[in-house]
Amino acid sequence: MKEFSYHRPTDMDEALRSAEHGGARFLGGGTNLVDLMKSGVESPQRLVDVRFLPMAGISATADGGLLLGATTTNSEIAAHSEVRRRYPALSQAILAGASGQLRNMATAAGNLLQRTRCAYFADPAEPCNRRAPGTGCGALSGEHHNHAILDWTDSCVATHPSDMAVSLALFDADVHYRTSMATGVVPFSRFYRPVGDTPHEETALPDQTLITGIALAPVTSTLRSRYRKVRERASYAFATVSLAAALELDGDRIVDIRLALGGVASRPWRARTAEQLLRDGSATPDLFRAAADAELSAARPLRDNAYKVALARNLIPAVLAELADTENH
Repeated sequence: MKEFSYHRPTDMDEALRSAEHGGARFLGGGTNLVDLMKSGVESPQRLVDVRFLPMAGISATADGGLLLGATTTNSEIAAHSEVRRRYPALSQAILAGASGQLRNMATAAGNLLQRTRCAYFADPAEPCNRRAPGTGCGALSGEHHNHAILDWTDSCVATHPSDMAVSLALFDADVHYRTSMATGVVPFSRFYRPVGDTPHEETALPDQTLITGIALAPVTSTLRSRYRKVRERASYAFATVSLAAALELDGDRIVDIRLALGGVASRPWRARTAEQLLRDGSATPDLFRAAADAELSAARPLRDNAYKVALARNLIPAVLAELADTENH
């Protein structure tokens, strides 16, 4: 690990001023950034520790949603009574995402900003356009059994690692931030950039930005949600394929449907094609399967990961059937 300076500011203005120095990075729980520093992937000249700034806690918003403070720990979010009652898929995703020790340290903002776990990204000796633009994508023709099947390009086939982010895609979240000049909001649907030819440009945040909170839109009391994660082992592991789903029925008619897949693309994948087919339809196994087929018709599996298409195709109707059964009972 290379030498770096460490600064713990006492307020947000000081944090932003401190980050204006070249090579500075904000530090929250450090569960991802510190590992990347140890491996040589990240080499900031200064760490600006924002964990003790007044950005923690969960509060109600004026419109009836919830605001998750940027430095609120994953454990606090998962255990919060209103999160569990109104946004259960979020709580379930966090609990599925990491060990208890990591959840106690990891922060809400840090979770959104974690980097891919692609082995080529994590090894400075390997080619990786996301880590070193212009060097190529080693995974494209190399080891890629757990890489993307949707929306990948020749520049990058890595997947996004966050379980929490997949669930947030359901709830029309907004990411609030501050820079030294202004405050701003990025809708979660636009927070992660498409991989395109610039995989190193991962989010829509301006430079030197401090995330201050994540706002969840209000949901109806009859919207049921669930998060299901398929992984290679039952203990702490990243998703092979995951699904966050929310369903609201009026009898058998689907009033509201929201689906997001994880482990299949460089960002949480909102399954808009499947949603469009399901909305206002009857909650039947045949329709659930047809929706999964429609969404996965755009899949472009690589040499060794076609199995993910079958996993996702089976996961969508299975979780929807569980939600529909819950709704009807």
